Amino acid sequence: MSVAPAPEFLTPSGVEIKRYYGPGVASAGLLGDAGSYPFTRGIQKTMYRGRLWTMRQYAGFGTAVQTNERFRWLLEQGQTGLSTAFDLPTQIGLDADDPRAKGEVGRVGVHVGTIDDMERLFAGIPLERISTSLTINATASVMLAFYVAVAKKRGVEPKALKGTLQNDILKEFIARGTQVFPVEPSLRLCADSMEWSFKNTPQFHPISISGYHIREAGSDAVQEIAFTFANARVYVESLLRRGVAIDEIGPKLAFFFGCHNHFLEEIAKFRAARRVWARVMKEDFGASDPKSQSLRFHVQTCGSTLTSRQPLNNAVRVAWQAMAAVLGGAQSLHTNSYDEALSLPSEESASLALRTQQILAHETGVADTVDPVAGSWAIESLTDELDARVSGKLAQIGAQGGMLKLIEGEVPQREIQESSYKWQRDVEEGRRRIVGVNALLVEESGASAAKRLKVPPALEREQVGRLRSFRKNRNAKASAAALSRLERAARSPKENMFPHILHAVESRATLGEIFGTLRRVFGEYHGG
Repeated sequence: MSVAPAPEFLTPSGVEIKRYYGPGVASAGLLGDAGSYPFTRGIQKTMYRGRLWTMRQYAGFGTAVQTNERFRWLLEQGQTGLSTAFDLPTQIGLDADDPRAKGEVGRVGVHVGTIDDMERLFAGIPLERISTSLTINATASVMLAFYVAVAKKRGVEPKALKGTLQNDILKEFIARGTQVFPVEPSLRLCADSMEWSFKNTPQFHPISISGYHIREAGSDAVQEIAFTFANARVYVESLLRRGVAIDEIGPKLAFFFGCHNHFLEEIAKFRAARRVWARVMKEDFGASDPKSQSLRFHVQTCGSTLTSRQPLNNAVRVAWQAMAAVLGGAQSLHTNSYDEALSLPSEESASLALRTQQILAHETGVADTVDPVAGSWAIESLTDELDARVSGKLAQIGAQGGMLKLIEGEVPQREIQESSYKWQRDVEEGRRRIVGVNALLVEESGASAAKRLKVPPALEREQVGRLRSFRKNRNAKASAAALSRLERAARSPKENMFPHILHAVESRATLGEIFGTLRRVFGEYHGG
């Protein structure tokens, strides 16, 4: 007769949840006040009493016109910021008529290959008032150039633009895979756009260093924060070598994390992350500006936690994850739609996802006081534990030669794979119960399938037609000359490429032409 194993009470990061927390278990010595170092309780003194988090729903599919309609509808529903999902060809620098783009145009996001596409994407949206996230990495510099060029055509100065460019190429190498060039030229392109942005778009954050994709690839919470901060160190050090001051860099860094299912660990994760980053900036880099020490971050509820079985359950998961992000002090938030494990979000599911945030903000009372979980013995203990584990992981990365060396040796990639494998084994063997997957199963009718959003195949042909018309009606000599200037700049290691990318965009070069030019110089990355 087999004996059932004793139940384990562990977070996904392997932290033991104690039966009971009481006085003396957790340290409150590092709490401080909100708005003050080490920012455990939040980066603003009044937090959401002064200003709610930005409700920035991620959206994009099909054509620029279709996504523009979704953007405007979301703004009418009370969304307070935009976040753009781009399709795979846009993410890796391919025009719509490139043979490698076939079957992918408009599928997992909107296709933007020309300045005209970007103009259609933001038609009727006041760029000087709306904060926009351009959620893209390898081709981030070109998307920023498209955005700046469209603003200039409208008479909006670049210095008036607000928002965030994701532009985090290192996490592509370790977690996501849409990098185009080898590591060094990829990092150069990222730093070039950041350096240009510091001087020309002072209200725009030119990088959002992303732990979200690391978590979605299967990492635990400790790896998510530690690998993200280790990547951030690489970006900071590359800019310092260019002579940019640390207190010019620090206030412009933004971060992006996921929020997973373990409610207590996720709240503690965000609080611990603020504390660790404050120490890194102050003690390791000598930053003195509180804005440099403050961790500003966007949160997206984790898509990997969504299930295709009993999809309405996802609405509940998303609500709890959103609550954890708010209790953890996020500056902006995206809530996933319940049907995303099945298809692109429908208008109905996208509306419910946004209403989840609005109910959280206006009906629950959690925004009425700063850090309402402070002093909870369980939360403070977990915050301290995650602080210690993340700090230990960062020290280990430093001792092993830093993140660039580890990425080249595929060390973080393997560690993430191991964590992902362990999670899946825990689910399959019943140690992690997922309602509707390995627990509480029910028969489903599949009746909801009729509401799923689908992108018709004809869309790709239409996009190719627009692209060919765009090329036919431009000054081809001017575009070719701008691309030649960009190629010369790319071959000169110390020249900033971004002004040449912007000039190429304004000369009506396409995304594929710009990245084709850079491919000739840098080659492509195809892994170890």
